[in-house]
Amino acid sequence: MRKRQIGLAAAIVFAMLVSHGEAQEVGQASRGLVSAQRLCAQCHAVEKGQARSPNAEAPSFPAIAAVPGMTTIALSAALNTSHRSMPNILLEPDDQAHIIAYILSLK
Repeated sequence: MRKRQIGLAAAIVFAMLVSHGEAQEVGQASRGLVSAQRLCAQCHAVEKGQARSPNAEAPSFPAIAAVPGMTTIALSAALNTSHRSMPNILLEPDDQAHIIAYILSLK
């Protein structure tokens, strides 16, 4: 478990260094909101203005978007790396791209 957390952190740091903190457009944010409501909202607060996530351990999407240096690459790494507090879900590439675009639109 600890190795997975370290691996995820390393992947995010590497992604931030490689991308120089630039946001990249990958999908359609409006479709990402629909996908996030369907696939993520059981655990995460996915919309602006939601007080907290249904699962107290799941960060809200606005909080994820607010992480300094958050990029497409960092989100992709996080979504493709298993970690203890999130079920291992396999998103279709389009769903992943749209959800990433939506999260980045919350900055």
